[in-house]
Amino acid sequence: MTTELRATVHELVHKGKGILAADESAPTIANRFKAIGVESTEENRRAWRGLVLATAGLGQYVSGVILYEETLGQRADGGEPLPELAARQGLVPGIKVDCGKGPLALAPGDEITYGLDGLAERLERYKQQGARFAKWRAVYNVSGLLPSRAAIEANAEALARYAAVCQSLDVVPIVEPEVLIDGGHAQARCAEVTLAVLHEVFAALNRHSVALEHMLLKPSMVVPGKAHTQQATPAEVAEQTLRVLRRAVPAAVPGINFLSGGQSPAEATANLDALNRLGPHPWQLSFSYGRALQDPAMQAWRGQSGNAALAQKALLQRARLNSAATLGDYSASMEDAT
Repeated sequence: MTTELRATVHELVHKGKGILAADESAPTIANRFKAIGVESTEENRRAWRGLVLATAGLGQYVSGVILYEETLGQRADGGEPLPELAARQGLVPGIKVDCGKGPLALAPGDEITYGLDGLAERLERYKQQGARFAKWRAVYNVSGLLPSRAAIEANAEALARYAAVCQSLDVVPIVEPEVLIDGGHAQARCAEVTLAVLHEVFAALNRHSVALEHMLLKPSMVVPGKAHTQQATPAEVAEQTLRVLRRAVPAAVPGINFLSGGQSPAEATANLDALNRLGPHPWQLSFSYGRALQDPAMQAWRGQSGNAALAQKALLQRARLNSAATLGDYSASMEDAT
């Protein structure tokens, strides 16, 4: 239990604040730029992420930011390294360290995340560039048969090995087991899969001696597949999600920062608010949203430097609403506030 790990967790787990996920891979950000008519060049990516990190007041609502490897080496318009700009805004810089996903051998429909080879060496370099925490994402496709037991166990083992490497280097790990929203499965099936996944993840973390006090969990909420005929209300999402978390997540974990996982910005905020209205909880329940935080700002920006102030205003408003949701103080009427 090092002082460095403890200090980073203390800064990240802060009442009324969450974590911004700005770690989109090259293909992902290319798709998001395409939707607004912007070419995904290195300069455009630098301009966008610099705009985000330069948003005045963002640190009131966001405690940390997950960056992509490219961003660690980029500079703002004035020449300041982007990780230093984030830190000056009160945002702890973090880094996505997994190398994407691919098919799990002999397990049709299942996937496994790559990136354990050379992880320690990469983390040492990222630390020198300013990163103080890391994130690794595992994904689980859902159907009547998926994920298989092999996928649940293999991804849990990878998440635990990653977390152990992080802590050995005084880097706080965010453990992200994402049960995907794709498909037509019911909410009950999502709950069943999420419970099995979390049980296996924490068993693996224990095997690898990961200190739960010095990690964060970034799970999915328990929601029906987006093609299911009946979607859940925020109250139903909150009830089913908490039932699973109480059965699977030890109280030693200081913070649970949900991913948005395909929810709209308003849905992700409303569901987080409903979760916090059912508190108090043994963990801080907050957000680690990517698109659900950035999309309104990106729509306002559209690659035009003259739209920067408008985009930053949209980002700050979304962050403010999610901050309110972490306190159970959000209402839909706040969506129209200027």
